[in-house]
Amino acid sequence: MANAEVNSMISSDKLASCLFFAALVFVILTQTADASSTNFTVDVEQEVTRTLSLAVEDRVFIHFSVVGGQSENTLNFYITYPNGTVKSYGAIGSLTCRFVCDKDGECVLHFSNADFSESKLVSMDCEVQHYVFGIPQMLFLTMVIVVFCVGAVAVFILRGKPR
Repeated sequence: MANAEVNSMISSDKLASCLFFAALVFVILTQTADASSTNFTVDVEQEVTRTLSLAVEDRVFIHFSVVGGQSENTLNFYITYPNGTVKSYGAIGSLTCRFVCDKDGECVLHFSNADFSESKLVSMDCEVQHYVFGIPQMLFLTMVIVVFCVGAVAVFILRGKPR
């Protein structure tokens, strides 16, 4: 009978180890939300691009303002989406836009200063929120951690019960 208890304990230890390893690998392979704030200069007759790597169902929030210069604070701005669609916003000084990505790939933000006579400074905030099974990724990871912790406590309690 002592041999059966030892085998049961080894089996429980293997199960707990496998669950922990699986949860660890899942968390490591899953990306969290990406957010960045940046400033850059677009010189006269130049175009600056910023690339976002997106997955299906990613929610993207972009806000930028053009500052500096003695005349208009505007630049030509357009977006090339992962599905190949190009959307032009024309000459604008600030923009706030949100969209949901419908195809994996790269989204390219184009800031063009081809029509203006002085360099412009752009201040940009960009956030990409990843979704898993239609749930925000941070909430999904929180639920995975809670389920894992409850399972670990259950294994600990069941292992500690005298038979």
